[in-house]
Amino acid sequence: MSCCLPCCKSEVESPSYTKVERKTRKVSAGRQTFKSIAAAVSIKTGSSRHRHITAEILKYGAAQNDVKVFTYEELAAATGNFSTDCRIGEGGFGNVYKGYIKSTNQTVAVKQLNREGTQGTREFFAEVLMLSLVKHPNLVKLLGYCAEEDNRILVYECMANGSLEDHLLDMGKDKEPLDWQTRMKIAEGAVRGLEYLHNGADPPVIFRDFKSSNILLDENFNAKLSDFGLAKLGPIEGKNPVSTRVMGTYGYCAPEYASSGQLSTKIDIYSFGVVLLEIITGRRVIDTARCAEEQNLIDWATPLFKDRKKFTQMADPLLEGNFPVKGLFQALAVAAMCLQEEPDMRPQVDDVVTALMHLTTQKNEEKDIVSDSLKSEGHVESFRATPSFEEPMD
Repeated sequence: MSCCLPCCKSEVESPSYTKVERKTRKVSAGRQTFKSIAAAVSIKTGSSRHRHITAEILKYGAAQNDVKVFTYEELAAATGNFSTDCRIGEGGFGNVYKGYIKSTNQTVAVKQLNREGTQGTREFFAEVLMLSLVKHPNLVKLLGYCAEEDNRILVYECMANGSLEDHLLDMGKDKEPLDWQTRMKIAEGAVRGLEYLHNGADPPVIFRDFKSSNILLDENFNAKLSDFGLAKLGPIEGKNPVSTRVMGTYGYCAPEYASSGQLSTKIDIYSFGVVLLEIITGRRVIDTARCAEEQNLIDWATPLFKDRKKFTQMADPLLEGNFPVKGLFQALAVAAMCLQEEPDMRPQVDDVVTALMHLTTQKNEEKDIVSDSLKSEGHVESFRATPSFEEPMD
């Protein structure tokens, strides 16, 4: 599990906080912002703080998960006093440890947020609230938290296979490359998590930090979204879009969000397109170890999208050609549509789910050779006109 990295343009803020808060109130029907909640709760102590958190959860909606309040002593004991031997991840907001809770007989992941800075505090309360309100098989489950004195600690279910980044971009010699079917399974699970946040949660949730390190994998490589510290309650359908301070990870941010802070569910669709392209190619979105023209994944891929004869060159070499070529073309089509610069040109999340469902059913054994596929495959924009991938693109 990895905590959030620095924002993509941390100095960009549009418009001022006062104006943003006013718009947010209009959209969220009088609910407080997470920033104001964090400020209110930070001055409270002990059980008073816990009661306040519970009250705020109820203001936002009915709690979906039974979230336990842990003591610092319990979590220190569970992690060997937060021993480096138990550390399984680290990031800008703190470290993550593997632990064992004796009282519940459960192996857990424990994220200890940095004690310095208000951003970590806001992330902590946002995550407690969000993961108390949402529940889905493709979202990591928050088991509890600790808010004693200046400690901010989150406790999650433990995901046996770590993050997608671990198996795709940070592969050690002891790891086997992910095969095509597993990659598509992970992509489908991740986008199902987004579909729930956009269409199933009430009000809808914009994830804002969709990236490979925030997609966790269980023992069967089922994907679950994690790290909800930057998540926002989304605009209600038909209302004006909200602008907010730009937060996220460089390379994954949608262009309209990076430039103006314009908030909509389509920024998550763009980020999914980036991750899907990483899954297909095995390349990082930003990789300074590569030659200059290949360091930015999107810049490298854009001209290749325009020449279908080069599509197979975009497949991860570690796949060693073991993938259905039509499936590769169709996966690239989905990625390309998600990466459209204009938000309105990007597909809805349920359309992406439908496309990924089809891709996960394809088998390498299909009679699917490169020369035949090149004759039948068309421009990637045919994704927009074709609701399913049952037939070859024209």
